[in-house]
Amino acid sequence: MWLANDGNYREMRHFTPWSRPREYDEYHLPRRIQKLQGATHVTFGDAVISTPDTCIGAETCEELFTPDPPHSHMSLDGVEVITNSSGSHFTLRKLDTRLQLIMEATRKNGGIYLYANQQGCDGDRLYYDGCAMILVNGGIIAQGSQFSLNDVEVITATIDLEEVRAYRSAISRGLQAAKSKAKYDRIQTDFELSSEEEDLDLGRGPSPLIQPRYHSVEEEIALCSGCYLWDYLRRCGAAGYLVPLSGGIDSCATATIVYSMCRLVIEAIKAGNNQVIEDVKRLAKYKEGKIPKTPQELCNQLFHTIYMGMSKQSSKETRQRAKDLAEAVGSFHVNLDIDEVYQAQRNLIVSALKFEPKFKVEGGTVAENLMLQNIQARSRMVTAYEFAQILPTTRKRPGGGNLLVLGSANVGESLRGYLTKYDCSSADINPIGSIDKSDLKRFIAWAEKNFNLPCLHEFLTAVPTAELEPIKETYVQSDEVDMGMTYDELTTFGRLRKVHKLGPFGMFQRLAHEWGSDRKRGPDDDAPVHEPRQVAEKVKRFFHFYAINRHKMTTLTPALHCNDYSPDDNRFDLRPFLYPSFWNSWSFKKIDEELEKIEK
Repeated sequence: MWLANDGNYREMRHFTPWSRPREYDEYHLPRRIQKLQGATHVTFGDAVISTPDTCIGAETCEELFTPDPPHSHMSLDGVEVITNSSGSHFTLRKLDTRLQLIMEATRKNGGIYLYANQQGCDGDRLYYDGCAMILVNGGIIAQGSQFSLNDVEVITATIDLEEVRAYRSAISRGLQAAKSKAKYDRIQTDFELSSEEEDLDLGRGPSPLIQPRYHSVEEEIALCSGCYLWDYLRRCGAAGYLVPLSGGIDSCATATIVYSMCRLVIEAIKAGNNQVIEDVKRLAKYKEGKIPKTPQELCNQLFHTIYMGMSKQSSKETRQRAKDLAEAVGSFHVNLDIDEVYQAQRNLIVSALKFEPKFKVEGGTVAENLMLQNIQARSRMVTAYEFAQILPTTRKRPGGGNLLVLGSANVGESLRGYLTKYDCSSADINPIGSIDKSDLKRFIAWAEKNFNLPCLHEFLTAVPTAELEPIKETYVQSDEVDMGMTYDELTTFGRLRKVHKLGPFGMFQRLAHEWGSDRKRGPDDDAPVHEPRQVAEKVKRFFHFYAINRHKMTTLTPALHCNDYSPDDNRFDLRPFLYPSFWNSWSFKKIDEELEKIEK
């Protein structure tokens, strides 16, 4: 048996894997269970179940993904039905990988594969996306929903076992089966899966093959995040959510995800989901059987937004975009300025140190500029929690309670460290914390049409800006200029660092080819074009800021896990948070040596 023990999983903290393939013990049952079971012992170990009409085996979630999965050996030993009670978490674009593995399991060997998966929030950073399936000889005959607010979903199919036997009749397969030394002990049972009476039912036939159903990335973001937030909210008992809106696309995406949650809830209410109806009555305190009829009505009860502006730094455009979005989704919106809080904190420096700090555009140093920006950022975090605590009371919501604050830092900003520690990136949950900027933009463009929210178009065309420095006629703060790299480049750096396990030198070697101006470009090649020296500068800049900001990951808001290059420090991306300077490192020196050879 193989257990998941990397990435998001630490199963060996609690379990010891069975390490004796195709062996079993007779386990002595406690007396109370003996009376219920009618037996003194039960088989414990690696065996299969034999019925009068077929043979059934089982493998775990992790074993499906291993190079030598048990289903291969079981199939060669005559097992016809493989079951997998899985706990496979969601990531964007993962369903295709999972489905290909299951199809391949029975395409070569023949057989039936029954796949069941957990569904819902696991009480942590993961969402399990269900999608139960039944496959025969490599083809799908039944597929459940991938995202749902239902607690339980059952799918069924009718299968002709003779189809499996016919599929397995190839000579080469029979010779391999005869030669296989992987022989399983069979637990005999008189339980049958079929009956002669059912064979006489002429109205019943084998279930036909169906095409697999996939969601687009945009749909996955809307559905997964919406289901996760609803499951989290109903289980924690808070009064709702609060999102600090900046007028930018990240907080816009978080707000749109909450709106997606409300859409899913209304759909479930209309479908008669009693559990969802009871949860809505409890959370939103609806009385006398009254329940909301539109997502906006539900949003107005559960969802709160707040724009915390500054008179010099905040533009009227971002303020208006936040207001328009709040009106479109129906959230209870607060529009305020934090100038007084900011000035009070700034004046502490003036009075205590006799020093007048200035922004960069006013002639100040880098240290002054960062300090003044961070005062605003951290004041917004405190203000957000202040309003989250009191809004249900001031609105006279029955039961009062408090709101959960949602964060809006995307995965690229976390990797680069382009956020202030303990600012509005500090929240209770972050639905977009492992989603990159490109996917968020696609999601917003999709939601503009599919959710009928025309105001989202303004967010797509706006230049990303933190709005922490004063706006001048010749200067407006820009995220990508501040970072020294684009969001698309950050996504590439993130994938190469985590998924492809490349350090600075390996990343430079690869990107010098993939981003080089001399490469052959295909019609779908939208990667940037850089000279080797530019590639070297960008790779060095990324790793420099990744290293000096890694400490921020230790306090990163728990984020819904959606990507395999998440920088989550809790258990997925276990890295040091104190690095020596990369500028004097072996890898940076090797980049310089390689660059010198290329430029000769």
